[in-house]
Amino acid sequence: MATTPKVGDRLSYDGAVCTVRYVGEVSGTSGSWLGVEWDDPARGKHDGSHKGVRYFTCLSKSATAASFVRPTRPIEKPQSFVRAVTEKYASELEKTIEIRFSNKVAEEVGFEKIQRKQAQLSELRAVIVDGARIATAYFEGDGPIRETFPKIVELDLSRNLFQKIGTVVDICSELPVLRSLRLNGNRFQDILHDEGLENAESSLQNIKDLALDETLMSWEEICHIATKFKALSTLSSSANQLFSLPQTQLLTLSSTLTSLDLEFNNFTTIADVSSLAALTSLRNLHLKGNFITTITQNPSDELPIFSESLKYLDVSYNQVSSWEFVDALPTCFPGMTSLRFSHNPIYDNPDPQFSTNSKAITEEAYMFTVGRLANLKILNFATISNTDRQDAEMFYLGRIGKHLATVPEDKEAEIIKQHRRYAELCELYGPPVVNRQKEINPAFLEARLVTVHFTFHSKDKEGEILERTTRIPKSFDIYAVKGIAGKLFGLKPLGVRLTWETGEWDPVGGFDDEVEDSSDEEEEQEQAEIGEATDTGGDAQVDTKTGKWVKREVELQDGPRQLGFCVDGLEAKIRVEAR
Repeated sequence: MATTPKVGDRLSYDGAVCTVRYVGEVSGTSGSWLGVEWDDPARGKHDGSHKGVRYFTCLSKSATAASFVRPTRPIEKPQSFVRAVTEKYASELEKTIEIRFSNKVAEEVGFEKIQRKQAQLSELRAVIVDGARIATAYFEGDGPIRETFPKIVELDLSRNLFQKIGTVVDICSELPVLRSLRLNGNRFQDILHDEGLENAESSLQNIKDLALDETLMSWEEICHIATKFKALSTLSSSANQLFSLPQTQLLTLSSTLTSLDLEFNNFTTIADVSSLAALTSLRNLHLKGNFITTITQNPSDELPIFSESLKYLDVSYNQVSSWEFVDALPTCFPGMTSLRFSHNPIYDNPDPQFSTNSKAITEEAYMFTVGRLANLKILNFATISNTDRQDAEMFYLGRIGKHLATVPEDKEAEIIKQHRRYAELCELYGPPVVNRQKEINPAFLEARLVTVHFTFHSKDKEGEILERTTRIPKSFDIYAVKGIAGKLFGLKPLGVRLTWETGEWDPVGGFDDEVEDSSDEEEEQEQAEIGEATDTGGDAQVDTKTGKWVKREVELQDGPRQLGFCVDGLEAKIRVEAR
């Protein structure tokens, strides 16, 4: 006679796995019920309460993770690890391996067939038994794991029926060459007091990669398990509802842990993971898909500073809405050379005052990010060349000039304060052109005059640049302007060419095809790309012809068009050339 499941049991109903959280009666109904929490939180109907009465609490924060089911409902039988692997891979081998004589399939029988299967199973290196209802290492009659599967290097035990992490330790203890272990989606009970973890280090000593995604463990429980893996280099703990990381117990892995995945948790600031700053070998930190908005909760709080070993940071798909966050990254991550920052509000709309279309927004977000981060070598999986950096910094500096033009001179310092690299970029490329438009009463004569700064490269005196400044009414047409320029430099008006230097930058055609945000499919290539970018050295040289951005110039064509319609504002720089 079947026994009634008890609290903590793991059950599978038609492929849907759950944990028993309650056994007993439910008010308003007859008989006994099982209160279960489904591994798939969308599978249930409530959160453990019914008609205002709470019967149990779920680990999941979802409002639909729980259900009540009858104890008599048929459940699927659990499996042992040995049988799950044998059934899956022996059946696959049966389909793929045939023995033929004269194009006829010869069926093996008896010991020959068994020996061939065992020989093939003993060669397995990567084993995936995800969702195989495994509850124990052995059933009676199973052969020893060490002899049956001696060469397993990668093992996926995700979404099974384990109750104790000690059961997993028992399996791993018989896999001497195991290097990678995935336990995603399991629901282990009483982790901090599981005797199976005591002295488990020798059983787990060679494993370097561990995945504990979607287990809904606390950070303390995750660390308690992870620290038993003394050679651990990669730890994944995504989708575990983590809000912050208390003082980490991972310090015992400080010399080995190089990559940590904390994607799709509930962090809101970088300070929430500041305890990781103590990990001196950490190289890659993945924080994709959280709710991060700022570096710290309060602007006055001290910024966390991570080890210089940390080279790659992924904060894509978060809620960053200010460039102050990006400006602070070099302080928090002094060793960072690779960043994924796409799909944040500030990246999707970097400069609403001047952005006009989606393509321009994508380009500008890239330019602003590269321009603000001097040591960045890879952005969104794309390597930043010297030309890319030069173009980005020049564009960023030009945009600062545009911003300065929108405020009075006495407010310039406030704008410059928002751009930490302003002085450095001015040193490299010279200060930006600031075409500030003054507030002038349109009734005044001054409002109808344009201050024109003419420049002319003299051929008589090689290399000499002549400059003249005069004020010209907006209503003058281009013929009249050429007459004034000719008189100022002793040239024939009809032999003069005028070019308005706007001081702005335009993209070269084809740039849209080169700077695109990466797709999620590229994430598989991420590890290979991290750190591969190299600095070719040398001083940056401004090249406005070969870069992706060029200075925008407009030739003032002969015709009756008025000067006020050909240039912007009340001040313009015009280059004069003899045809």
